[in-house]
Amino acid sequence: NMKEFEIEIKNKERFKFGKNWKKFLRTLNQKKINESKNSLLNFLRIEDLKNKSFLDVGSGSGLSSLVAKMSGAYVFSFDYDIDSVECTKYLRDKYYKNDKDWKVIQASVLDNKFMDDLPKFDIVYSWGVLHHSGNMYKALENVEKKVNSGGKLFIALYNDQGINSKIWLIIKKLYVKSPWAFKQLIIILCYFRLWGPTILKDFIKLKPFYTWRNKYKSRGMSPHFDVIDWVGGYPFEVSKPEEIVDYFFKKGYKLEKIRTCGNGKGCNQYVFSKS
Repeated sequence: NMKEFEIEIKNKERFKFGKNWKKFLRTLNQKKINESKNSLLNFLRIEDLKNKSFLDVGSGSGLSSLVAKMSGAYVFSFDYDIDSVECTKYLRDKYYKNDKDWKVIQASVLDNKFMDDLPKFDIVYSWGVLHHSGNMYKALENVEKKVNSGGKLFIALYNDQGINSKIWLIIKKLYVKSPWAFKQLIIILCYFRLWGPTILKDFIKLKPFYTWRNKYKSRGMSPHFDVIDWVGGYPFEVSKPEEIVDYFFKKGYKLEKIRTCGNGKGCNQYVFSKS
């Protein structure tokens, strides 16, 4: 896995998510941690995760794993990106040094043997990850098998915007293949596209940068690192809510909660329960 990951980075076929997360962690504070924890529990409609097992597929910064642990769960986190694994380990060692109930390793969701060897979990969580795996439906199949009977699956996947998604795919591919200076140019142009209209609206409402400043309230995230994560996020696949709901219905799941982004860009969020 380690070798595969390094080859993909060398060939400029994959965005370095973990490098971005390392910078994000420097901005992490208690306020963001609390927002992230509330957001996770509210979306799952659970008061806490006491005595529950929690699988974090693609742990990224490690923030979701951390708040699951703070909510009482036994946590197993893995990521394909080695820097993301280091981020998650950093949070574990900072808040839960030598804790046996939080494991962190490097692995791929597409590795059938690794996934088959994992036990089942009460909550399987994968936020904004499986569409970057390079084979989204195989990834969905592999995580689906890891949900305990009576357990929940909480996933977020990029919304299919038709032609717009195709344009973003080209931009993302260009970004990962570009030299550093050109990457900065792409980021600046995308900033105007992604934040320009919102910032303008806030100024018109006489609330300058209001949306930007309050962005952390969505899962404790940071607007700046979100932009880089979005623009660079490659491989990149998209899906329509009805495709995903249909896929899980056929596997015997019930849809507990959904939040779509309409026709916008970003992630549709789903909580399914396995009867």
